[in-house]
Amino acid sequence: MSSSMAPENGRSGGGNGGGARALFSPGQVIHHRLFDYRGVIVDVDATFQSTEEWYEAVARSRPPKDKPWYHVLVDGAPHTTYVAEKNLELDSSTEPINHPMLAQFFLRFEGGRYIRGDRAN
Repeated sequence: MSSSMAPENGRSGGGNGGGARALFSPGQVIHHRLFDYRGVIVDVDATFQSTEEWYEAVARSRPPKDKPWYHVLVDGAPHTTYVAEKNLELDSSTEPINHPMLAQFFLRFEGGRYIRGDRAN
């Protein structure tokens, strides 16, 4: 999935019928509707980019594959998740999250969202 880590910034990159425009973007703090956890988005795929085996084993609610999916750092946990847009909503809290990989993606927390640094060069 090396190419799937390039942020889409809310735009479809084509493929699978073009996908849909993403509602969320990297740095936004979200809440998972089904599993009641908070997290921060670190990347966006315009459409589902994992394997069919993963989808069958993990995506039990069978969310659409032709809509955006998000790479999320989970608050208070060391892991990341891959989540369909339909299972996410903006988090109503203005609190930052706690995750050991935050500094790998963001410089600071400001105005309720995480800010990325310029990673060129």
